[in-house]
Amino acid sequence: MIDIMLVDDETYVTESLAKTIPWAELGIRQVIQASSAAEALLLMERQPVDILVTDIRMPDMSGLQLIEKVAQQWPNVRCMLLTGHSDFEYAKRAIQLQAFDYILKPVDDDEFVVSLTNAIESLKDEWEQAEKFNKLVYYRKADIAVLRSSLLRDLLLGRRLSAKASGEKLALYEIPLRIEDSAVMMLIQLGRRFAEMDHHSISLMEYAVGNIAEEVFGGQYDVWHGKAPHDCLVLIASLKPETEKRLLQEQSFEKARRAELEEAVRLFRRHVENYLKGDISLVITEWFTFPDDVSAAYRAGLGAIGTTEGEGTVFLEDAAHDRRTARSLDALYKPPTLIHLLESKQWDAAGRKIAEVFDELEKSGDSREHLYEVYFSVSNAFMYVVHKQGHYMHQIDHAGLDLLADPGIVLSVGKLRAWAAGMLEKLRRELSASDKHARSYIVSKVQELVSRDLGGETSVKTIADRVYLHPVYLSKIYKAETGESLGDYIIRMRMERALYLLKHTNKKIYEITAELGYQNPQYFSKMFKKHYGLAPNEFRDP
Repeated sequence: MIDIMLVDDETYVTESLAKTIPWAELGIRQVIQASSAAEALLLMERQPVDILVTDIRMPDMSGLQLIEKVAQQWPNVRCMLLTGHSDFEYAKRAIQLQAFDYILKPVDDDEFVVSLTNAIESLKDEWEQAEKFNKLVYYRKADIAVLRSSLLRDLLLGRRLSAKASGEKLALYEIPLRIEDSAVMMLIQLGRRFAEMDHHSISLMEYAVGNIAEEVFGGQYDVWHGKAPHDCLVLIASLKPETEKRLLQEQSFEKARRAELEEAVRLFRRHVENYLKGDISLVITEWFTFPDDVSAAYRAGLGAIGTTEGEGTVFLEDAAHDRRTARSLDALYKPPTLIHLLESKQWDAAGRKIAEVFDELEKSGDSREHLYEVYFSVSNAFMYVVHKQGHYMHQIDHAGLDLLADPGIVLSVGKLRAWAAGMLEKLRRELSASDKHARSYIVSKVQELVSRDLGGETSVKTIADRVYLHPVYLSKIYKAETGESLGDYIIRMRMERALYLLKHTNKKIYEITAELGYQNPQYFSKMFKKHYGLAPNEFRDP
């Protein structure tokens, strides 16, 4: 709605207009009257108006002087002049002061309404343009945020741009970093407290962490931060020229630069803890040339990001993680394997197996490669047993086993453990519900007995005796339910056990032969070669 002020020292003029003009129909909310320019200015201080209608000839201050002051203080107000003098000089001065219109007294109501309508339309057009401009500014900021995010993702994933294209995009997207500058990258992970939040809350926390990072590092560094493709935050920082100049005056530039960065990182983590009541972990890369080496720095950081849970901050230039010797995860491959436990519906044992694997991971602080090894091994076991039951993984979990749906799964031991435990519980519920249509209790019992004892006493007959069934009948049930004969299943379990003993122990082949219940090492070797394509001694010493 629009407010209007009428100003004339002859009050009958303003009173007449106030009573005779259909203000409400024109969209006028309030009509304010003043008998002098001074009173008008005083009232406008208290009550802003959109249109000012003033007489020209008034004592003390003329209407021309009034609209000149109004134009200086309230430039968006539409000013209209009333006068009984049709002198050209008045009209010329009014034009110079950008008055909207000039109306002669006595005022003709119809003429006044037409002029007023034009002023109202002019205001609405201006407001509409202002609204469009504000929207454009908003959308531009939103678009720039999207474009920045897209550019960061491209650089992190290895896209190469020419120096000219890079410079143009950095300037266009208002990114303060410069081509060929030395920069450092920080990969930031939210701590366990944040991991318990829902997706929307985590997004808010990431936004807050990014703002804190920009505030802390922005004093000494030019920074660019955003969300990385692998479910962590990335901050790229380059020393501001004045900061670099100050550090160059130190005895050792590299030591001074490291000390400056360490102090900023400590302050950053402290602010996150104080303001967001949670912790973060960081991997800080070595210094690199921006933007050419962004992708290489990112890959190096990803390789160490799983190792920060117990340390908080890792500087890659210390290279401690590079000096470690890779080791195998014994718990992952030690029989009974996860596939076997899932296959035989030993859910509690499968849960303990998964917990054992992750306990080993947490104690050893292994690398991100080990996280991937566990993920692929566990997901393979899940998929195998689900498919064998006649289901698809997406029927159990809508995301299936797609890392693109949640790439953060393999970023930490805690997240991967939670994922594995959650998937196991889903499998337990779904497959147990359909158990009577897939596997009988007797088959599960048989598989449990076989997994516990692979020695010389284990055979179709001894298993049949323990479940109180005739061997032929038991074999038919097992074959019908699993598609595999019981004898073949026993051999397969023995061969898996043999494979593990050959890989992970120094036992002689004849000792393994005896442990698995075979009387003749030659026969055992023949069975092993038939199963794996290599004789035991060839497998151990290729």
